[in-house]
Amino acid sequence: MKGSQVTIDHVSKKFGDFVALDDINFTINPGEFFSLLGPSGCGKTTLLRIIAGFEFPDEGAVLFDDKDIIPLPPDKRPSNTVFQTYALFPHMTVYENVAFPLRLKKLPKDEIDKKVREYVHLVQLDQHIDKKPNQLSGGQKQRVAIARALINEPKVLLLDEPLSALDAKLRANLLIDLDRLHDQIGITFIYVTHDQSEALAVSDRIAVMNKGHVLQIGSPFEIYESPATQFVAQFIGETNIFESTVVHCNKQKEDDYMVTLNTPSLGLQAQLKGDTQATKEEDKNILVTDYEHTDEGQKVAFTIRPEKIRITLEEPDVHGRKDINVFKGIVEEPVYTGFQSKFYVRLDNGTIVKVFKQHTNYLDDGPEIAWKDQVYISWSAEDGYIVEDIND
Repeated sequence: MKGSQVTIDHVSKKFGDFVALDDINFTINPGEFFSLLGPSGCGKTTLLRIIAGFEFPDEGAVLFDDKDIIPLPPDKRPSNTVFQTYALFPHMTVYENVAFPLRLKKLPKDEIDKKVREYVHLVQLDQHIDKKPNQLSGGQKQRVAIARALINEPKVLLLDEPLSALDAKLRANLLIDLDRLHDQIGITFIYVTHDQSEALAVSDRIAVMNKGHVLQIGSPFEIYESPATQFVAQFIGETNIFESTVVHCNKQKEDDYMVTLNTPSLGLQAQLKGDTQATKEEDKNILVTDYEHTDEGQKVAFTIRPEKIRITLEEPDVHGRKDINVFKGIVEEPVYTGFQSKFYVRLDNGTIVKVFKQHTNYLDDGPEIAWKDQVYISWSAEDGYIVEDIND
């Protein structure tokens, strides 16, 4: 079973004066696990409903393998949809629910039986095949819905927040099952979610949406490590964002990617042992890596992920390295979460910086760093990332 290439060709959609989708244009590769990610109201479900045939665009087209499917009703499209509400027939058993699409096609009884058992096995519900929905857990109900959607052998499976009604542990388990199913059957999955951790975990590529626009498309790694806009940086995971001005960029050297930023909200860098002056003008600046060679004087924001910041009680030994940014502060709030601690550090000028420290060793007496401790935080210029669009 192979998946279709899905092309969203300049699709726009309004509901009255509300612009749900504004000239959406991208292509999903055959067999790809592709996620539409964004907050409520961003347009992701509207786009999925247009692909499924439950809504029609005001402009543009949707193509499966270069064929426009907009004129086709939902049941004539080579796609099926899995909803968050399961939409199972309560009076039917698991077997009967999964068999329903094949019975509509009036396939021979032996063929129906063979395929139903194959797809019930695929979703690991063999022992529950004769149960009715009210005898199943939420995760099991969703597996039935997935099996029923797959049994017609669609080219594209559309998943509209299928895990949102489940508790956290069930979501995590079913997400692994979805990824396994995708690997086994090889069709195109288009997955709608507002949960960035779900999208990062299973997607080949992600489209981050907001206010009817696609802000960035990329692999989970690209979306997380190299966000295109301030919104993407803040929506995907946790981060620190600081508005800055580019004060120096060495464009003369193509292999020099170090950029100097003036970032007033961070204040002065910490004065370390061996510094010759108590305060220096350059201590108001920080260094980040910028492969785009941003222009001097440009207003930007830079992001630094909390897990990339080092926190210590002692002054860090940076050996005179200029590519390490060091600040001093007080632990305003420590949050112990088991595998890591989150620290909210108030810098000398009052700015709060989030820092995550993973617990890699056994903690005999609890975390080393505690509330109101004076600490140093530091990070490499390579770990700061410039976000040029700060007006999103």
